[in-house]
Amino acid sequence: MNRDWIKVLIAAVFEVLWVIGLKHADGLLEWSGTVLAIIVSFYGLIDAGRNLPVGTVYAVFVGLGTAGTTAADILFFGEPFVLEKVLLIALLLIGVIGLKLVTDDKAVEGGKS
Repeated sequence: MNRDWIKVLIAAVFEVLWVIGLKHADGLLEWSGTVLAIIVSFYGLIDAGRNLPVGTVYAVFVGLGTAGTTAADILFFGEPFVLEKVLLIALLLIGVIGLKLVTDDKAVEGGKS
């Protein structure tokens, strides 16, 4: 896995953090952390998109963020475990992984010169 895909993974982790922050932040410290997570998340997404196909980067970012947010809701915030939901998230991740596997990691036309 190259450095740009690691940036997408880190950006997705910070996406999960800021989504949780939007729901649970009450004070200035929590809101500051949420804003910082948004900045880090989108910086990683934008930076990775300079060298990788933007559509694939965004699909992977959103898929991982969706799966991570759903997992955090179930594990930490008492959201009920619904088998159908988990299976659909797994299907989403299979699609995202497949999309990543068939995508050429080389710079795309219109990318970095």
